[in-house]
Amino acid sequence: MEHVPVDPTVFRLAIFVLAIFVGYYVVWSVTPALHTPLMAVTNAISSVIIVGGLIAAAAVSEASGMNGWIAKGAGVAAVTLASVNIFGGFMVTRRMLAMYRKKERPAAAPKSAA
Repeated sequence: MEHVPVDPTVFRLAIFVLAIFVGYYVVWSVTPALHTPLMAVTNAISSVIIVGGLIAAAAVSEASGMNGWIAKGAGVAAVTLASVNIFGGFMVTRRMLAMYRKKERPAAAPKSAA
C-alpha cells in the first residue's frame, strides 16, 4: 500500500473548519458574567489586527508589482473588518453593562384637584 501525502491546502482547510467549530462552541458556552471581559480581550486582539493591516497596506515596495496590490487590498480588508468588529464589540459591551444598571423609577404624577 502506497503512502499518499495530504495536500497542504486540504490540511489547512481542515484546521480552519475545526477552528470555526471550536470557536463557535467556546463562545456560546461563555456565561454572561464573563462576556464583558471576553469582549474587551477581543477588542484588544482586533486592535493588533488593525496595526498589522495598516503595516501591510503601507509597507509595500514598488518592486513587488501585482503582489503589492494584493497586500494593500488584504491590509485594507483587515482594517475594515477589524474596525467593524471593534465597533460591534463596544456596542455589545455597552448593552451588557446596561443590563446591570439600576432602573430609575418614574416620579409619581401630581394629583390634580378637581
